[in-house]
Amino acid sequence: MNIVYALAGLALSALVAFSFYKAGKFKATATKETLLGAGFGWVANIPFGLVRLIAWVELLGAVGIILAPLAAYFVPGFAWAQIWGVLAAAGLALTMAVAHIMHTVRGENKYTWKMTSKLFLFSAAAAVLQAVVILPVF
Repeated sequence: MNIVYALAGLALSALVAFSFYKAGKFKATATKETLLGAGFGWVANIPFGLVRLIAWVELLGAVGIILAPLAAYFVPGFAWAQIWGVLAAAGLALTMAVAHIMHTVRGENKYTWKMTSKLFLFSAAAAVLQAVVILPVF
């Protein structure tokens, strides 16, 4: 039965990774004008380097949440890497908590609360599943 929970945890991690990869790639490659046109109003008031930093945090988290458990399972001697998957998922949840606070302060919460809440819950659930279920199984 634990293998079913582990596969569910990996599937949830894949969903989180896909979501954050798409968001991070868009923020990393788009111009400031493109982001503003797409409805990212918060980009206008912060340094653009911070937007790129957020993009790289999302991209690295997306890669870490998937590669760490796979490396721990398939590569001999990489069992230590499993904790990085848990930390990546927890870091993405923290990123969404900060995003939720920022959007609330800016008065944009009525437009963004659904997505930030979903991504926070999915990231937190992926962190818990990786820590509690996947670590002992693999």
